Amino acid sequence: MMRPELRNMMNVEEKPITPFVLSLIGGVFILLGAFTMSIFAFGTMRMMNMMGMMSGMMTSMYDEMGMGATMGSARVLGLLGLASGTMVILGAVLIYTRPAESQVWGTVVLAFSLASILGSMGGFLVGLILGVIGGSLALSWKSNQKPSWKF
Repeated sequence: MMRPELRNMMNVEEKPITPFVLSLIGGVFILLGAFTMSIFAFGTMRMMNMMGMMSGMMTSMYDEMGMGATMGSARVLGLLGLASGTMVILGAVLIYTRPAESQVWGTVVLAFSLASILGSMGGFLVGLILGVIGGSLALSWKSNQKPSWKF
């Protein structure tokens, strides 16, 4: 017969720690890249507006070259980067807290890590790589628990 302490130790829930850590660090890098891109995008627009006040010719030149539309899309991409970094971090936390659903959250981490190429330069490429590895490990991780949701 087993001692009660050993029986309790055997019932300890396994958690996907490696996918969680890699995805979390990748999400942080993606957010850092998104903040950097946002500062550039929003700061450049402010500088262009100040330059437009100084000379009317520069403003019309920027409009003719399409710089206003380019900087407007940089704002949208900056927001996409912030959203993808947030979703990667959220997916990483849910990989750890809901190990039975690690395949679902691994897919979320993988998809938003790939989307971070557009919005945050892939988190200086480090966030992209760590997110893809973490999401892939979460997809391949097998839990001995059943998911809490049913079809």
